[in-house]
Amino acid sequence: MPAGVVHNFSMTPLRFSSAHVWVRVDGSDAVLGLSDYLQDQMGEVTSIQLPDLGDLLIAGRRMGHVESEEASSPVEAPVSGEVLEVNPEALENPDLINSEPYGAGWLLRVRLDDPRELEELISEEEYMELTTEV
Repeated sequence: MPAGVVHNFSMTPLRFSSAHVWVRVDGSDAVLGLSDYLQDQMGEVTSIQLPDLGDLLIAGRRMGHVESEEASSPVEAPVSGEVLEVNPEALENPDLINSEPYGAGWLLRVRLDDPRELEELISEEEYMELTTEV
């Protein structure tokens, strides 16, 4: 898929990490972004730092950093793999993470190293239960 194209994967279910990063599988790749819950807790996102193309992510390790007017937080990779695409729109307009966290505010496309890591993530329903209990 060409860089800068808004990904439309509405038919593909989301998976979530305990670090509030969502994953949408697309073949052997995964698209990653910050959850609506996290952006809501942080307030208006003012900047985001992401890995470069070709960087290797390791599940559970830092993949970037997000800052808002109210908070600053590292972002943990939910899966391992090579960064294939970085969303330039989100880097230039971090407010997309607030307004469209599951759409135009996506962060990275990654080639999955080990699809079994997806089994460690929770479903959207489980995530909603977890975040409404807080």
